[in-house]
Amino acid sequence: MLFFCFYGLVLLNLVAFVFYLVDKHKARHGRWRIPERILLLLALFGGSVGALMAMSLVRHKTQKNIFSVGVPLMLILQMSLASVYLYFRFIAD
Repeated sequence: MLFFCFYGLVLLNLVAFVFYLVDKHKARHGRWRIPERILLLLALFGGSVGALMAMSLVRHKTQKNIFSVGVPLMLILQMSLASVYLYFRFIAD
């Protein structure tokens, strides 16, 4: 089970990374953009690492507080939830 969760998160982060890069490319060329709520939902549902990596790499969405503050907070929340889960799953009796 944990094996599938790990690879699911890797895939989700890869998708988030690509979506942020595609949105940046479209922004540079004045084309139709990926809605911000989609980008935020990808980060919220586990793709925050990929989103942060793309934001840093291409400096995309770094001026908007909802992204520059919200995505790191989502990562902190996800890491906290994962830590609590792993603690009760493997350490606590």
